[in-house]
Amino acid sequence: MKNLSIATFGGGCFWCIEAVIQRLKGIISIKSGYADGHIKNPAYREVCTGRTGHAEVVQVTFDPEIISYHDLIAIFMTSHDPTTLNQQGADRGTQYRSIILYHNEEQKAIAEQVLEAVKPLYADPIVTELKPFEVFYEAEADHQNYYNNNQEAGYCRMVIDPKVQKLRKMYADKLA
Repeated sequence: MKNLSIATFGGGCFWCIEAVIQRLKGIISIKSGYADGHIKNPAYREVCTGRTGHAEVVQVTFDPEIISYHDLIAIFMTSHDPTTLNQQGADRGTQYRSIILYHNEEQKAIAEQVLEAVKPLYADPIVTELKPFEVFYEAEADHQNYYNNNQEAGYCRMVIDPKVQKLRKMYADKLA
């Protein structure tokens, strides 16, 4: 069995982050879900209220021999606006915060390096939270693989398509 790694992060709606990350070489699986909240097994409707404390995140299983954690976090950090507190575009609330949940001290150190490296790309301060991973709750089935299953939906065309196009321009060599 390959030596696989896990990464967990969120930056706005999990549909957007999932659509970008799942197109990269070396991604074995990706699940949308919730993390960093204070109730067990939250449902989407609960998380959307902002009262559970959870962020919408993706949990990514990847092959570090094909894509490094550094590259994965760099792509994540440039696929959303890490300078807006608790929002991405029209999506507003603490569930849409920018967050990296590290699984070990090496991931923490790499994330800190990437956060520092991307600062010059933004006029405003980066507000991405960097916290230790605790628990991940998988979102309901209709939230998994959302973009691929709903590309004609208005949200996908207006919000996610531009993110996927940006990925193709910036990271063509990393695409599957």
